Amino acid sequence: MKKEEVLEHLRAAKTAHIKWVQKAKLLINGLDIDENAIPVDSTECAFGKWFYSDGQILNALSNNPLECMQHIESLHFNLHDIYLKIFRIYFSREKKTGFFAKLFGVKRIDPSKTEKELAQEYYQDMERISHELLDEINRLERRMVAVSDEKIESLV
Repeated sequence: MKKEEVLEHLRAAKTAHIKWVQKAKLLINGLDIDENAIPVDSTECAFGKWFYSDGQILNALSNNPLECMQHIESLHFNLHDIYLKIFRIYFSREKKTGFFAKLFGVKRIDPSKTEKELAQEYYQDMERISHELLDEINRLERRMVAVSDEKIESLV
């Protein structure tokens, strides 16, 4: 894979992260968002899929300290942990064990005013952590730009 492709994948992952956070905001603002549109699992969102595949190549870059990738991973986990709290406010898991309950196991619920306020607080935490994550991704991108094409191609 060429350096430009690696950069494109990183930028696409960053864009996917931004869209994921925006969808959480839309959910909190009352739009009808499908529960699958905002993955709860950190390995199921587009950023997580990139991070645990192509993103791991970046661990081998000499100018990219391992702590950078660990910090990005930690921030990403924190975002999903906070989103899980929001998810639980807006979606209810059915406890029934029948066929249709398994098929339609999650349903949208109408949260109370207090729950909506709590979701807003959680979202503010998400925004703060998201900005920190984006700062780290931008640092990572700058490091990649500084690395020669040959060095990146030798890692892939």
